Amino acid sequence: MAAAQPNPGSALGRETAPRLESAPGRMRRIVRESWDRSIARRVDPDLQHAPIRLDDALLRQQRQEHPLAVALPVVRRLLAHHAEDAGLIVAIGDAHGRLLWLEGDRGLRGRAESMGFVEGSDWSEAAVGTSAPGTALALGRAVQIDRAEHFGRLVQPWSCSAVPVRDLATGEVLGVLDITGGSDAVAPVTLPLLEATVAAVEAELQLERMRRRADAGRPAARAGAPARRPVRRGAAPRAPPLLRLLGVERAELVAGGRTVTLTPRHAEILALLAWHPDGVSAERLTAELYGREDALVTLRAEIVRLRAVLREAAPSLVPASRPYRLPQQLVTDAHRLRAMLDRGAHRLALAAARGGLLPGSTAPGVVALREELRARLRTTLLEGASIDVLLDYARTDEAALDMEVQRVCLELLPRRSPRRAELVERIAALEASLG
Repeated sequence: MAAAQPNPGSALGRETAPRLESAPGRMRRIVRESWDRSIARRVDPDLQHAPIRLDDALLRQQRQEHPLAVALPVVRRLLAHHAEDAGLIVAIGDAHGRLLWLEGDRGLRGRAESMGFVEGSDWSEAAVGTSAPGTALALGRAVQIDRAEHFGRLVQPWSCSAVPVRDLATGEVLGVLDITGGSDAVAPVTLPLLEATVAAVEAELQLERMRRRADAGRPAARAGAPARRPVRRGAAPRAPPLLRLLGVERAELVAGGRTVTLTPRHAEILALLAWHPDGVSAERLTAELYGREDALVTLRAEIVRLRAVLREAAPSLVPASRPYRLPQQLVTDAHRLRAMLDRGAHRLALAAARGGLLPGSTAPGVVALREELRARLRTTLLEGASIDVLLDYARTDEAALDMEVQRVCLELLPRRSPRRAELVERIAALEASLG
């Protein structure tokens, strides 16, 4: 796919036309669109050094105040040590693309200084053009940029992968986690490792918030009262309840260290209430469960039975009435799938989505949720997934008969790829079946 050409008669066109001649021959869509944004912002493709936005004092202040500081041990344990062994650099940036911490191979970090890949530098798209950390922040999802796909000439010997880090409670992007180096930085195993680390970081931030709330809720010690025994870090609040709905015959509720297998109807009720945290009227819930509104008495009986189960398994989730709603937000693996798609964790999302949401359910509301997730997965993968992930998706039952998915895979594969033959045969078979 060729890069979009600016108007040669404009000043911008005259400045960037020579640069576009050196663009990769087959640009991926996300790269082409990033180059377009870089051109529109008049980024200098021959920039010799990323701009430094944080001097030493500001860098120290940002490190002390930034929420990702509490997750540094997680990054070092899961990623930085492996990156150093593999000859890679791990960078943690803020939501503006400014690098706050660098870890990993010291020799490679020394070489990266020549292009300004240092703590305090700005690697947003507006500053340096297309790069994994900047483009990941611009799109709000995972990105891999391989060598010549970089907008800046000086960066083209490098490759990088990056994933935004979000606040799970608000969805706000807090920063970005990046791996930079040679070809290993965009290897197939790199992005899943990066995505898993980001998921662990986001979970740690959520636990930290719970710790602070627990500390804030403790009464202050009275003068002369015996000192409370300090709370150990390992005694953190338990994880919030989780409802498992994806690809399972019987849904499971994980709460308070226990796992409870739910009846199909109870799973459907909890799934719908979890998806509508503001509540659902009795009439609407009846229609979404039974497909009609004259089953209100049946619904009320199920709610009574569900409340009895939850009083034993998860008292904080016993539904309230008028409208029916859960007293606290219930996280489901479907919510997590949606978060994976939002941040571009395509491979993890594809693995999580296998089987669909409560695949055996025929409740109209559940079927609608299942189709919503299926459509979102398809659209997100078609718009931004790597060819390897798309090929895996194309082989699933849901996409095997999807002509557009097959054609996009064929378009993205290099001409000499041995995998093209399988796709050509599959497309021909689909065309024949459609007459």
